[in-house]
Amino acid sequence: MLKVISLQVAALILAALIAGFWVGERGVVSALIGGSAYLIPNLLFVLRLEFAAAAGRANVVTFAVGELFKVTATIVTLVVVQRWVDLHWLAMLGGLFAVLQTNLFAFLLKT
Repeated sequence: MLKVISLQVAALILAALIAGFWVGERGVVSALIGGSAYLIPNLLFVLRLEFAAAAGRANVVTFAVGELFKVTATIVTLVVVQRWVDLHWLAMLGGLFAVLQTNLFAFLLKT
């Protein structure tokens, strides 16, 4: 699962570089905020699952609560940040989309 996180980080960096080329500094910040809004809760979810699996406590409830936390944290982060940062919305959505779609491409690299 940590391999997926590293792929998400790479996708976020690529999205931020594209946004920076297209929009400038504001685009880089917006893309990083958008992607990080999902990447950070996902990282916490993965670490929680890793610890639960190591302790033998991984179950459906742990997974469901983690997914609920991820979705809620992503939405709350995006709502709160947009009040304080002048976001370029298309760049922010591009960063978020890049990180979200990395999960689909991770299956191609599964070994």
